[in-house]
Amino acid sequence: MRLLVVEDEKDLNHIIAKTLRDAGYVVETCYDGKTALDYLLSDEVYDGVLLDVMIPEIDGFRVLEKVRRAGIETPALFLTAKDDTDDIVTGLDIGADDYIVKPFSFKELLARVRVMTRRKPEIQENVYRCMDLTVNYNTHEVKRGNSLINLSPKEFQVLLFLVRNKNIVVTREQIAENIWDIDAGGNSNVIDVYIRYLRRKIDDDFEYKMIQTVRGAGYILKCED
Repeated sequence: MRLLVVEDEKDLNHIIAKTLRDAGYVVETCYDGKTALDYLLSDEVYDGVLLDVMIPEIDGFRVLEKVRRAGIETPALFLTAKDDTDDIVTGLDIGADDYIVKPFSFKELLARVRVMTRRKPEIQENVYRCMDLTVNYNTHEVKRGNSLINLSPKEFQVLLFLVRNKNIVVTREQIAENIWDIDAGGNSNVIDVYIRYLRRKIDDDFEYKMIQTVRGAGYILKCED
């Protein structure tokens, strides 16, 4: 199961993500409401989102409100520092499935996540597309046009992260944290190497180059209409 953790306190974000990964979940992370909204409104399919209320750019309530208005029913668990009945009611009325008040025990968090993910409304397709590129999460099959592309496990993970966030700029830090569960600080060269590997396999034999560099920001898998 894939979860999105949205928490602006980086240390807590990392601890929550590690706890969930150790429990067998696939976890992606971000630190502000704008990025969370981009993720949740993309073609990415999440089995649940853990959403802090007080986050930069767009607060958690507004993020979930916009997601629900878009018709997306991803189960949501609010993380809140306020044990305030009005806030809790607001979150539930917006469409949250549950909430947990900080500080919380990770045992309780895992229990609430298990309950939340059981409420998933329907089984989603696990095939991601970007123009003539197809990435099958279940079988790990990757095709561009009619060509079957062989990737190493780590190359597949990096490509999967890019295609889940197609047309969104992702930073080296986001790639490092979501694929390697590390800080990008001294490992940006490793990330660049894997991007280079993917370009050779995904782009070199094709006129349109999907994997693009955004100077000073990161990378984007660009899909034209």
